[in-house]
Amino acid sequence: MQEQTQNTADNNENQTADTAEERKGIIETGTVKTKNSRGTIYCLNIIGQIEGHMISSPQTKTTKYEHVLPQLVDVEEDEEIDGVLILLNTVGGDVEAGLAIAEMIAGMEKPKVSMVLGGGHSIGVPLAVSADVSFIVPSATMTIHPMRMNGVVIGVMQTFEYLKKMQDRIIDFIVRHSNIEYEQFKKLMLTTDEIANDVGSVLFGEKAVECGLIDRVGGVHDALECLYGMIEGKKRKNKTKKEA
Repeated sequence: MQEQTQNTADNNENQTADTAEERKGIIETGTVKTKNSRGTIYCLNIIGQIEGHMISSPQTKTTKYEHVLPQLVDVEEDEEIDGVLILLNTVGGDVEAGLAIAEMIAGMEKPKVSMVLGGGHSIGVPLAVSADVSFIVPSATMTIHPMRMNGVVIGVMQTFEYLKKMQDRIIDFIVRHSNIEYEQFKKLMLTTDEIANDVGSVLFGEKAVECGLIDRVGGVHDALECLYGMIEGKKRKNKTKKEA
């Protein structure tokens, strides 16, 4: 009886420790790992501004690539994690940092589903389409616009060529990982009569799906069901391989 009581106490302590660790993960990195009978899912938040090589102001909410990239490596190598849910509410930010995260997500073997909540603007677009399946809630928006450059700009042809090459990198990634055509995306990016004092387009939930940029309109339940379906499909495939 005493041994049973001790085991119960140990289990309670372990559960408390796990809960504390989960809370710490949510507070520090905005991530959480959930587990049920259908599988274990790692939830990654990409929020605020995508921070690059320069530190943003303390008042700005940021996603730091030096935090996200190692997390994704850890997730890919963790045998307990079956799939990844990526939640996006970002204004955009550093192009190279955003593309680095997007390429990392796209290169992962584990099932991945992304969901745009609130906004998936600018470099948030390639992040949204980097998953295997992308969702957007009806009220969310996505802003597509030409690439911008901060700081000192040298007014020579090489600068404009560099901008064009960087822009083509972004467009190529988006076209490869979504169902939108190259010319259609470029047309949306260069629209001049939609955004005041700017060039580009704003797409709401349904419109983003209609043009082929995002796969489906839906909420968190739809995204989770899709991810669990992909996880179950992968488990069946692996089981068939082992039996063969």
